[in-house]
Amino acid sequence: MAALVRLGIRINSPIAVCCALPQSFSTQTLYTKACYTAKQKTCTSKAESRDLFIGLAHRSPATATQIWRPLHITHPNQTTKDKLQPTEEEVSTFTKIIEAMGFTGPLKYNKWKIKIAALRMYTCCVERIDYDEFFEKCSLPDTLNSWFLVTQLHVWMCLVRMKQEGRAGKYMCRYIVHSMWEDVQQRGKVMGIDSLSLKNSMRTMTEIFYAAIFGYDEGIMSDDRVLAAAIWRNLFNKQCDDPRKLELIVEYVRKQVQFLDTLDGEDLLLTGEVKWRPLVEKDPQSMLKPSTPTYNDEGL
Repeated sequence: MAALVRLGIRINSPIAVCCALPQSFSTQTLYTKACYTAKQKTCTSKAESRDLFIGLAHRSPATATQIWRPLHITHPNQTTKDKLQPTEEEVSTFTKIIEAMGFTGPLKYNKWKIKIAALRMYTCCVERIDYDEFFEKCSLPDTLNSWFLVTQLHVWMCLVRMKQEGRAGKYMCRYIVHSMWEDVQQRGKVMGIDSLSLKNSMRTMTEIFYAAIFGYDEGIMSDDRVLAAAIWRNLFNKQCDDPRKLELIVEYVRKQVQFLDTLDGEDLLLTGEVKWRPLVEKDPQSMLKPSTPTYNDEGL
């Protein structure tokens, strides 16, 4: 446009510019020339980049590192918490409504089978644990409270495992906890505790149990220091001064959770059979996946 002004061509509107251009300068010609110019610039940029890279190759390593340092990107290491978690089980809108009202929607397996499996799993937490060894190794008094603290630790590990099995696993967790409170109440009555004291003790144990679950959950998702702090607060009741005892229980919890993860979820939902690793492992190589349990159509 400036060149046209210098040639003495008066420009009153953009239409006059188009009229003043020669007939050979069509729109297609201008577009072709613009693309050719852009292509030349791109090739020139690539050539300059290649020359720059060749020049850097002849430089000293220190100089090359100094030049490219602003372009370096550090990728964070992937941890367990960064891994993809299993997706939530898809349910219908009707199921969501009735579960929001406090009812349980249709599950993958029969509810009575899951209840029986929950009772069996809690029984495994009680009958397959050597409490005398725990009391001796951890210097715990032989009382109902100490029994409850050891039991709730194993119940919590079962809850961690079964929550990975979707809605059916969460339904099973409710009855595992229900079975635990029923057992605690019956043991208190057998020991001759009066109803008022037992009621107060149950209220205290309930607070201890849910506080312990939060602490153990945080510990299992964190490092051993956080888990050891949770065990020191809940299992030892802040009365442990020997770090070797804490180390023993931390190792025990880690290997038990790892061992429970190897068990098949369908077998756990139908049978509830759990075998625990010993407190003191004599043969670490013996941690192999057990054989698949057998059960009939009724889940028995």
